[in-house]
Amino acid sequence: MKSLQDKDYEIEQILGNILLAGVILSALFVLSGGILYLFQHGRSLPQYSVFSAEQNSLMEFSRVIHDAVALKSLAIIQLGILTLIATPVLRVVFSVVAFLYEKDYLYVVFTLIVLGILLYSLFM
Repeated sequence: MKSLQDKDYEIEQILGNILLAGVILSALFVLSGGILYLFQHGRSLPQYSVFSAEQNSLMEFSRVIHDAVALKSLAIIQLGILTLIATPVLRVVFSVVAFLYEKDYLYVVFTLIVLGILLYSLFM
């Protein structure tokens, strides 16, 4: 039977790995999207005299996924940014599960409050 310190260490390792994987995956998306953007648009001259707002296709998650699969460079970069934003949220979700596993219900409540605040700030 594992001691409480061993369980805590395993949970800390998993949380660290989640953060590391999220940041690396995000960086890979942004880097590959940036390289692809340079190949697709590297020789075009920007028009700084005219302001153009963000494309609507980059504002919806389903469109970002669809366009990233279609190898549209801006969508791949946007997917990297969304991955970076989702990484700490995933960490908080895993923390809820970990606290439930440890039967530490006070921290489950606090972590659910933090998760609610995060989700509210992202979607409202």
